[in-house]
Amino acid sequence: MVARIDAEDSLARRLLEIGFFPGAAVKIVAAMWPDDDPLAVHVGGATFALRRHEADGVTVTHGPVTDGVTAA
Repeated sequence: MVARIDAEDSLARRLLEIGFFPGAAVKIVAAMWPDDDPLAVHVGGATFALRRHEADGVTVTHGPVTDGVTAA
């Protein structure tokens, strides 16, 4: 589950717009080789590709299962 967004303003706004808000359930569904960049992340019924530097701005915690998606 998303705990907080800690990124520069334009990136934080983009993440919020696509569903990365505190309390949202998230799941990493794929990581590309060789350096886990980008990551495929499922949030709010959709899957998005995030570069590692974008994902670094999202703090997550383990949380309850929501809509069949386990928080990552």
